[in-house]
Amino acid sequence: MFDSVLVANRGEIARRVLRTLHGLGIRSMAIYTEADRDAPHVREADAAELVSSYLNIDEIMVVAARCDAVHPGYGFLSENPAFARACEEMGVVFIGPSADAIELMGDKVRAKAAAEAVGVPTVPSYTPETAEYPVLVKAAAGGGGRGMRVVERAEDLETAMAAASREAAAGFGDDRVFLERYLPRARHIEVQVIGDTHGNVVSFGERECSLQRRHQKVLEESPSPVVSPELREILGREATSLAAAAGYVGAGTVEFIADADDPTQHFFLEMNARLQVEHPVTELVTGFDLVELQLRVADGEPLDVEVTMTGHAIEARVNAEDLRFFPSAGPVLLAQYPDDVRVDAAVETGSVVGTDYDSMIAKVIAHGPDRATALAKLDRALSETAILGLETNVGFLRSLLARDDVRSGEMDTGLIGRLDPPTPPLTDEEAATAWASTQLVQRGDDPWERVDGWRLGGARAPAYFTLSVNGGEPFDVEIKGPGPFIFADGWLAVDGWTWHITEPGADELHHVAGDGDLRAPMPGSVMLVPRSVGDEVKAGDPVVVLESMKMELTLAAPADGTVTELKVKVGDKVGRDEIVAVVA
Repeated sequence: MFDSVLVANRGEIARRVLRTLHGLGIRSMAIYTEADRDAPHVREADAAELVSSYLNIDEIMVVAARCDAVHPGYGFLSENPAFARACEEMGVVFIGPSADAIELMGDKVRAKAAAEAVGVPTVPSYTPETAEYPVLVKAAAGGGGRGMRVVERAEDLETAMAAASREAAAGFGDDRVFLERYLPRARHIEVQVIGDTHGNVVSFGERECSLQRRHQKVLEESPSPVVSPELREILGREATSLAAAAGYVGAGTVEFIADADDPTQHFFLEMNARLQVEHPVTELVTGFDLVELQLRVADGEPLDVEVTMTGHAIEARVNAEDLRFFPSAGPVLLAQYPDDVRVDAAVETGSVVGTDYDSMIAKVIAHGPDRATALAKLDRALSETAILGLETNVGFLRSLLARDDVRSGEMDTGLIGRLDPPTPPLTDEEAATAWASTQLVQRGDDPWERVDGWRLGGARAPAYFTLSVNGGEPFDVEIKGPGPFIFADGWLAVDGWTWHITEPGADELHHVAGDGDLRAPMPGSVMLVPRSVGDEVKAGDPVVVLESMKMELTLAAPADGTVTELKVKVGDKVGRDEIVAVVA
């Protein structure tokens, strides 16, 4: 086994790989950027080196030269053949497939041809001239839903391809995109495989990943509630035959898109030549540490395992985002996680979530003897999860788990997109009142600091706060008394939902936004400013394009009019709710 391994990644996957390395007694090396200087994975590694970017191969190879092997995690350089070749040329083991296999499977166009060659059914591809709408624009490299756009009309294709290309270049260093048939009523089912250097390829069962938003997975589970033993055998055979034909070594995932009503009708989607975000559900139902198996096959050991699936596991991705699914950022004032389930977290109390990287900050994974038990355990675990200082999707995840169609397994990839926004368990006024009651605890027992209307020898006088919730209009609330809430510095958590409570100053109380103000709904960077002051615009015309956490958002004119102010230029950083332009 290796003496030392570089973990060329960040966040929860870096911490996940470090746990296995430490458990095997292997010395660990980490890398970090200036934004991650104080990140948990830096402290947990045996040693760590500063780099300018997690995509800078030259800098990372300087660090890798001092190690026996490199684990790339997922994202960043994990599917970059140039990185795998650089490791090979330096004599450092790349814990993953060969550069040739990455090149084949990472290029989705060539991967489809390889699947067809071994008899695996594939989704039809198009050119811009032959496209049948709706069509899906996809990045040729990378994965994780980045660089993907659904296009309903021919006139929107050019804009969508340009946006997908920019997103792919930012996420994977490769701006190529292609077109594919879009299946609006489909399931996403994938098969975990691992190949060794002796020609063995083993299937570790399937995962159901149909609950997605903007092609990003939200909840994943294993086994799929609709895959029969017969279909599991078919999917496993197709996945392993494709991997074997590619000479695949290491962990990989063969993804299929299937008819929502008849999953036996399925098509090869792509192969991710790396470990997946959702690998913990497979670990919990099979009992294998997939990272350890990655290390062992990379070290030349034969893969001699018998795979059986026991029970059911479900994973929820905790993202830093608000109810509109816009990224959220800020210092983590409090991170509280449940004790009786698996949690793979990137942040802890005191961490800072910026806008430079992906919005996923933790994963909560529950395992039970059956699907109903796993669902119940996950819901309870999420109710005990609180990350204060920024908004998260924990409450939204709980609303999904409460749905009858989710609980019955009747899911498809478009389900989330059809849903109305969930309703939090408290109104803004109730949340503000609950927060106000926490001041009794925060300010102690000193009668001169009490804010609950207490007075010596008399009845309690009414006591009020003027408060604003999540940046909305201010209102008055009366203190009712302390309650069982989680709170920290202006933030409140109840059953997995969070609210940001502020006491506005005098200027804010009288502020009214203009109808033509374009405000940043999320913190981020200005990517494009396609308009100039004085331009005439129609409602819906793009005025400013923002990028945050590798996600693009276009701020469009709210009505026909004239651009009278542009307060930003390309490259500027903006805060949430900041006015970036005005259309009169």
